[in-house]
This record gives sequence, structure tokens and C-alpha cells, in this order.
Amino acid sequence: MRFLVLVFITSVISISAKVPPAQPNFVLIMADNLGYGDIGPFGSKLHRTPNLDRMAREGRRLTSFYSASGVCTPSRAALMTGCYPRRVGLDWTPEDGHVLRPVSPNGLNPNETTIAEILNKAGYATACIGKWHLGDQPAFLPTRQGFDYFLGLPYSDDMTRATGQRIGERLRGNQWPWLPWMENEKVIEAPADRNQMTQRETTAALKFIAANKSRPFFLYLPHNMPGSSREPFSSRQFRGKSRNGAWGDVVEELDWAAGQILAALKKHKIDERTLVIWTSDNGAPRRNPPQGSNAPLGGWGYTTAEGGMRVPAIVRWKGFIPAGSTSDELTTLMDILPTFAKLAGISLSDVPRDGRNIWPVLSPRSAKSPHKHFFYYHTRYLEAVRDSRWKLYFPKKHPKIPKKSEKYALFDLKKDVSESKNMAWRYPEIVKRLSAAAVWARKELGDGDQKGTRIRELGWQPQPVPQKK
Repeated sequence: MRFLVLVFITSVISISAKVPPAQPNFVLIMADNLGYGDIGPFGSKLHRTPNLDRMAREGRRLTSFYSASGVCTPSRAALMTGCYPRRVGLDWTPEDGHVLRPVSPNGLNPNETTIAEILNKAGYATACIGKWHLGDQPAFLPTRQGFDYFLGLPYSDDMTRATGQRIGERLRGNQWPWLPWMENEKVIEAPADRNQMTQRETTAALKFIAANKSRPFFLYLPHNMPGSSREPFSSRQFRGKSRNGAWGDVVEELDWAAGQILAALKKHKIDERTLVIWTSDNGAPRRNPPQGSNAPLGGWGYTTAEGGMRVPAIVRWKGFIPAGSTSDELTTLMDILPTFAKLAGISLSDVPRDGRNIWPVLSPRSAKSPHKHFFYYHTRYLEAVRDSRWKLYFPKKHPKIPKKSEKYALFDLKKDVSESKNMAWRYPEIVKRLSAAAVWARKELGDGDQKGTRIRELGWQPQPVPQKK
């Protein structure tokens, strides 16, 4: 036992002494609507995820990693800009609601500086392969937001005029184009073959890695699956093979895709200069019957419950992140931009951003979170706030409490991630302290009709046109 402890300490010291290479590669893989408990490293016994299991053994699990929203568009806006969605105007729009729709005049403002633009200007090759969902008009597409190459969908896979899709049924889907599969700014297939999306995305990602193995690159691989359709889509290779129906088939195909990426990095001998992050854009949504799992967290995607915004995350960088380690420090999707910039040696402008450099958290230093608080917004409304331990829902905001309730709900996230034991009555001083912390968010970012003092405009494209082949 003493020998094993000595070996572990020696290995950590060895890793700590290594200096990360200048301009490392970055690979960010993100599933769509995949839950916290859907993969093996986060407790799933239902889905086979050997590649993600191995990635966790070779890297670090982040068990308190958050998206900045429980839904797609705001979450992705936060990732691209390092800001709360409310700050960049993509928390909610009158025309679209909580996520952008096809043929929308809205999108990520081209004046925003994205993570791709920051890296591209520093000499990085950049690619977005998969789901974009930050505007389908030309000015908003990935190729106008810092990416050299784009292949995939401009929005969610259920946003199509195809019959049987729940979004289309509710929101005049017959006026939308057939689901457009795009390369750069051109539709190359409509309707897109959803069964082959994960395969196509993976093939394109492997080609991008091979083509850029000798230069720094940023590969953003936001898979379209599990997606938002009633039943997710997988290729024939995986269809019907899991123990959890179509949802399980998709999860296991995504695991295969991750394995292909890791194998390619090893094949090209660049895995020691490539930081890989695997995560999800938000929690699994409620379905009947249930498919995705957010266990042991409480609640579902599209909400501010832990199950809606706390997502699985694994980080791997051979030789620089301790293997088989776990961090429960508060970290977020917004932190990726400043972290990548720091590692790439890039100085950021003083434009207000909410993300922080979390490399000290990921590295062998295992530092504390740079965040004192995290704010949970649902569309335009601030519903909750947390610190390193406690989460406070404001009156009428908790999903499990009747809307007419005037009570606060306080949960100890170190002991109660299911959010089942309201402790507000017992700790009024914590309720008061967290309520005071929310004053900053309401002033800076706003809340409901209260406009924040430091928010920016979303992008606007008059007379939008559909993406058609």
C-alpha cells in the first residue's frame, strides 16, 4: 500500500514539473441533451461507454461542471463568448423564445469575439463539425464567427417540416425548410440523413485532425445527438444494440466516436499536445417514457434544476492532467474560452466576460474554483444562485415548489444533489447571504424586465431567408 501511495505521489510530482507546450491543440466534444448519468464515468450501468471510461481513467472527471443554461442556444452562446447568455442577448428572444428557430432574424452578434476567432487569429486551424444553433443566416454561421470550416446543422435536428416532429407541430414547422445539412455556407443535403450524422461528423473530424496534425488546431465537435427528436437517430452499426432503446444506441455511438478521436490523436502522435474535453450542452429533457438519465441529480433538462444545468465533463491531456482524478470544484462552459486563451498564450481584451481560467483546477495543482457564485438563468429570469456548497432558489422559481409559493428553497449540494431537502428554514443567514449575491447579477445582467447595465445586443438580420439546397 505504501508503495502504491509513493508511486502516485511521484507521478503527480512528475506531471507537475512538466510545462504545457506553447499553442497546444484543443478538442471540444459536446453531446446534445445528454444527461449527467448517461455515461459510465458518471454512474451509468445501462450504457456501454468503454472509450469514455478510458478517457476518465486517463484524465479528470469534473463533477460540478455547468452549462450556462438548460437549453441549447443559450448554452452554446455562453461557450462561444465566455459569457452568461443574458449578457450577449441570447437568453430569450421575442421571435424565438428560449432557442433560435429556423429562418430567425436573430443570432450571435458578429461583433462578439468568439473562442474560435481568438484562436484563429493566433494561427489555429478551426473547425465546427455538428450542431451550431447560434443563427442560420449567413452573418451568423460558424464561417463568419471564426471557424475555417463548418459541417453540420445550423439548428436542432427536430426543427424540420418533417411530420411527427414536436417542435414543428407547435411552431408552424410547415413554413420551415427541410432539415439542411451544410458544408461551410452551402446546403449539400436536404432533408439531412439523421441516421448518419454521428458517423459523418466523426469522419469529418478525423480528416480535420489528419490535415492539421502539424499545426495548432481547435476542433469543436458538437454532435447533433441525442438531439431533440422524439426518438434519437443512430447508424445501422449501433441501432438496436443497446439495452436502452434508441437513446442507448445513440449514447454508445457517441462513445465510439470519442474513441475514434482519441485513437487519431495517438496515431498522429499528438495526444501529448492536445487537450480534450468531452461534455454535454445541458441535461437530458423529460420524456415519456424516460430515456436519458440525470441521476443522481434532481430535475430535467430545460430547467434550472441540477439535472438541467450540471453536465458530465471529462478532461484529458496526457502528461499534464492527473490520470484517474476527480474535481468537484465549480466550473462552467463559460470557462473554456479564457482557459484555452491562457494555454495558447493569448491576452484577452477587457470586454466583460463571466468565464474564468480554470487551468489551475484542471492541472495537478487541483486549485479551488475561481468562482464565488454561479447564477442559474431560465430564459430572462434569474431563478437560483449557488456558491461552493449551497444553492438558493428564489420564491416561485423551484421546479418542485408550487408557483404560488412565496418561500425560498435552499439545498446543500454537498449532501443533496437531488434537491429534495429544503433547508431554508434552518439556515436563514445563508438565504440572506446568497440573496445578497444575486444583487450583482440583477444589476449587471438583469432579471425579467429589469435590464442589466452591462449587457450587449444580440445579432439581427432583417428579412431572413431559409437555408435550402
